Amino acid sequence: MKRQSSLQRAFTNPRVLLGFSFCAVSCLLCAFGFAANSGGKLTAADRAVAMNKIAPWLLANTRGNNTEFLVVLKDQAKTDAARALTTKQEKGRFVRDTLWSKAQTTQAPLRALLDSRKAEYRAFYVVNAFWVKGDEDLMMELAARPDVDRIEGNPLIYNRLPQPQITKSRQPDEVTTVETGITYTHAPQVWALGYTGTGIVIAGADTGIRWTHNTLKAHYRGWNGTTADHNYNWHDSVHDAASGSCANNSTTPCDGHGHGTHTVGTAVGDDGAGNQIGMAPGAKWINCRNMDSAGNGTPARYLECMEFFLAPYPVGGTPAQGDSTKAPDITTNSWGCPSTEGCSTNTLLAGVQSQRNAGIEMVVAAGNSGPGCSTVSDPPSFYAPLYTVGALVTGQDTIATFSSRGPVTADGSNRRKPEICAPGNPVRSCWNTSDTTYNTISGTSMATPHIAGALALLLNAQPLLKHDWARMEQLINDNAVHLNPPVSSTCDPALTTYPNNVFGYGRIDIKAAVDKALIMPVLTGAASQQMHSGTPYNMGLALSGSPAVESRNIGGNLKLIFTFNNNVTSGSASITSGTGSVNGSPTFNAKTMTVNLTGVTDAQKITVKLSGVTDTTPQTLPDTSITIGVLGGDVNGDGSVNSSDISFVKSKSGQALDTSNFMADFNEDASVNSADISFVKSKSGSAIP
Repeated sequence: MKRQSSLQRAFTNPRVLLGFSFCAVSCLLCAFGFAANSGGKLTAADRAVAMNKIAPWLLANTRGNNTEFLVVLKDQAKTDAARALTTKQEKGRFVRDTLWSKAQTTQAPLRALLDSRKAEYRAFYVVNAFWVKGDEDLMMELAARPDVDRIEGNPLIYNRLPQPQITKSRQPDEVTTVETGITYTHAPQVWALGYTGTGIVIAGADTGIRWTHNTLKAHYRGWNGTTADHNYNWHDSVHDAASGSCANNSTTPCDGHGHGTHTVGTAVGDDGAGNQIGMAPGAKWINCRNMDSAGNGTPARYLECMEFFLAPYPVGGTPAQGDSTKAPDITTNSWGCPSTEGCSTNTLLAGVQSQRNAGIEMVVAAGNSGPGCSTVSDPPSFYAPLYTVGALVTGQDTIATFSSRGPVTADGSNRRKPEICAPGNPVRSCWNTSDTTYNTISGTSMATPHIAGALALLLNAQPLLKHDWARMEQLINDNAVHLNPPVSSTCDPALTTYPNNVFGYGRIDIKAAVDKALIMPVLTGAASQQMHSGTPYNMGLALSGSPAVESRNIGGNLKLIFTFNNNVTSGSASITSGTGSVNGSPTFNAKTMTVNLTGVTDAQKITVKLSGVTDTTPQTLPDTSITIGVLGGDVNGDGSVNSSDISFVKSKSGQALDTSNFMADFNEDASVNSADISFVKSKSGSAIP
């Protein structure tokens, strides 16, 4: 991996760029067309191909030998199959490995070329792409390659971050209540139920973080109460900032601005002494700096943090050391990348989709360009896979004037945005100047971490939702305090109620969402049932972890009984891996769902997926899968038939059948006898692959 050096580029004002004449651009294209490259090896046809692949913004903003650009390869990995996986860990591993494998098998030729040209570059895998610093000749040579899809700019984007009203810690007699915005979401009522976000990890992608702040230190995943370990918990994607108190490539968490510290504080902050500024004080946080001390970001910095969150790696390490099991559950994002300033819509979207497929929820600010309609206009705020947050006047159900509105016209989708609103004007949280400093600022940046923290509370209350972000968003949306657009608003058709392009579904009410989640149907047990001379015996199945093994001689048929916490009335089942098929429709009786399988072969793992299981409230269970081992004779369930299984069956021979020995009754005649001993001996050496 090659890292960037100092940034040596002045960017043209975007308003001037919009007025850049067609004539001037044409002249620049001509200059590109006649540029010498590799001894003039590019033909006219090559140059024509190259020109069609280079973004017009980049052509208009080339700066000699120090031009930064993104080279996106044509061959991109497909990770949509992760949606069929049922746990976040499975999703994350599949997405990371799929993306990594694609990058490793396709990037070598381009790496070799860049090395031969002594170019600075960094390879990405979250999107199969490279960040490159070079001149026009190199850009042309890369664009002419058949394995390159397009070349885009890497502009320095100035994020206009809110300015602080810094205050020292409140006096003890003043710190008697939770922050107004936190109370208004009803988070304290969720805490009273025992759910504070425990076990959930929220990641901040921002200007960094003052990790030692009194409201943050105890909640840092890298702090064990005595020492700090920043490996897998902190990454700095700022390698070339011109100045700032937070050094480039910082090996310890830092924040040269304060914005990043403030946002994470609203998600998890609590100093234990009354400064209850965070929604989910039981959650942990990690962080990646994607903006410098002035609030400047670039597409490459944004992608680098997405890549780190997908599979965190040690400080000073490389993505090759990434561990997807350490990925956060939620990321809070209060940054923008306007297409009008050279950001590519599609490249960032690909990175966002990779996060989503890996089971990571990205919460994003709508932006502060209101009150006009269609002002949710900059990536990533308008992306469909993201949960976009608008800002309310804190303590009121009134939209903040600055909060951006939909519908989205920037990509032609007319998509409704935002989805939800939270307090954002004003919000008090921690700041970067000392461990006891706080400030009050306003923006959709401040509303967004309220939602990230709310999601952590919901996950803590109902762990079954951990990978099903669509279901979680639905729970929050359906149980929000629904707000209709102001009569004066023209962002929606007349008489629109909710959802709408001003408030989305309305104001977050996390207590209502948690209450609903707590009564949702939950799979509490599963068993394989076989009849032994007319008497049913159930073999319990594992709901997670290593699958239990059905050791009886099933004759190709399995009868599976699933038990839920509520009475269930409908649903379906399917086989997603292994050999076998569902026989008929499931049957339902009170809290049980019975599924019959046929054609099930021996010595395999078979996975059954339950979909659309609905209870009487009615609520629907998120898709859930159970994996079962099938191996006749494997009474100890270790995945193979061996001497210990034979010994067990012999020890049970002649006993009356009961719950301790029925698994050894292979011929299901209600006794363990010589026929069963012969059967297990005949299976000796068999194993589940």
